[in-house]
Amino acid sequence: MVRRTAELMGVILVTSRSFSDGDLDLVGRAAQAGHRILRGPAHHDLDELRPLLHGADAWIAGTGAVTDEHFDAGPRLKVIARYGVGTEAVDLEAARRRGIPVTNTPGANADAVADHATGLMLAALRSVPDGDRRVREGDWSVRRGRELGAAVVGIVGFGRIGQGVARRLSGFGPRVVAADPFLSADLIQANGAEPIDLDELFRVADVITLHAPGGQLLVDAGRLAHMRRGTVLVNTARGDLVDETAVAEALRDGILSAYAADTLDGDTAAQASPLLDPALADRVIVTPHLGAQTTQAVDNMGSISLDDVLAVLRGAEPAHPVTAR
Repeated sequence: MVRRTAELMGVILVTSRSFSDGDLDLVGRAAQAGHRILRGPAHHDLDELRPLLHGADAWIAGTGAVTDEHFDAGPRLKVIARYGVGTEAVDLEAARRRGIPVTNTPGANADAVADHATGLMLAALRSVPDGDRRVREGDWSVRRGRELGAAVVGIVGFGRIGQGVARRLSGFGPRVVAADPFLSADLIQANGAEPIDLDELFRVADVITLHAPGGQLLVDAGRLAHMRRGTVLVNTARGDLVDETAVAEALRDGILSAYAADTLDGDTAAQASPLLDPALADRVIVTPHLGAQTTQAVDNMGSISLDDVLAVLRGAEPAHPVTAR
């Protein structure tokens, strides 16, 4: 029996910081299946990962890049499981050429991100972070806010997260409109929103929340110029969806009353972002990618990614494959 366990033993490289950091013991689950978890750096630096990849049979990858060179460094790799939804950082074509399946965890963090987006709307509409800062400085003056139920809320991208936001908004009672080129009008209506053209959404909404894939510019100076004055913009998706210089200017001009985001373009390397100008601190809320960081989401992402890895390692098909575009 001991010899059989040794023969089955595989190495699963994990480069997500939060893997098995929730309520579930996923490291133990992997061990029960005959595999060992090996931890690696989340930034995916190739020099640091090369010796770890060399002996890895599977890789549960975080948000860092997974390149052709990473695949070269992992000759034993049988599967890449992206710990999360987005796969834009993975060279899917390089994986396809090698016959290595790539998976992700669709829907695993949808409720967590929908919660966070709704919370950012409320925080921006009522100036909650700025109010806290001012009280700590002895300033108890009141800044009048707006009610979510009286707003027109525009949801850009109506997938699992966008639909989750619409469900949460139903309790507040705003008019909810949504734009998504991949969904039918009937499906959008069935999930609690009015279908609308993207440009019209930017013209009529008082609050706009972004839930679209990265790699495209959705908020530029042109669209900002046609927004209602005092619009609140929320971004829990990707930093590159917005022109940050144009957004900062719109905040100064009053076109936007607030910008609330869980990401900046370039993230930790973006300390020079115009949105971090101290003069805009009363109108800008930025959180450090914590939208998906709930115990439940961490457990969901970890379980789904590990289940797909274990399936491939025992010769079965993964449940959540991602194909090259």
